[in-house]
Amino acid sequence: MSEDRITIELNPREERLYDRLRSRLAASPSGPGAGSGVRDLVLLLPDLTVLLTRLLRDPRVPRGPKLVALLGLGYLLSPIDLLPEVLLGPIGLVDDLLVVSAALSHLLNDVHPDVVRAHWSGRGDALEVIQRVSGWSRGFLRRKFGAALRRVLRVRPR
Repeated sequence: MSEDRITIELNPREERLYDRLRSRLAASPSGPGAGSGVRDLVLLLPDLTVLLTRLLRDPRVPRGPKLVALLGLGYLLSPIDLLPEVLLGPIGLVDDLLVVSAALSHLLNDVHPDVVRAHWSGRGDALEVIQRVSGWSRGFLRRKFGAALRRVLRVRPR
């Protein structure tokens, strides 16, 4: 069966501040579609963070998932990072992206898809974006940290 979607269109006066700012940042000066992929990639972490914040404030989201969202935002806002942005630059944002995508993946199990879509400011379908980022995160963790973790945890035979 196809899933019924609810489309909520806001007039410009009702648009949220982040939505207005994002539309200005994502607007292409040289025509539609020109270089939009890079802008969307740069705006991915802010889009996911705003989505997580909006879901945290939504009364339709149960308390348990809200706790996970709060922990995810706490890590994001914390000055303590596994990969500090101050030292590593943009590479330091990878851990933030991993945490936010993990929190959103957990939320998707307990929140109706229309609620998630209603709060999404980014391009495309929110659920597809979250699934792609979560899949990338799992693959990234397996490739980069899996081998190192196996070496550290390896028990030597007696």
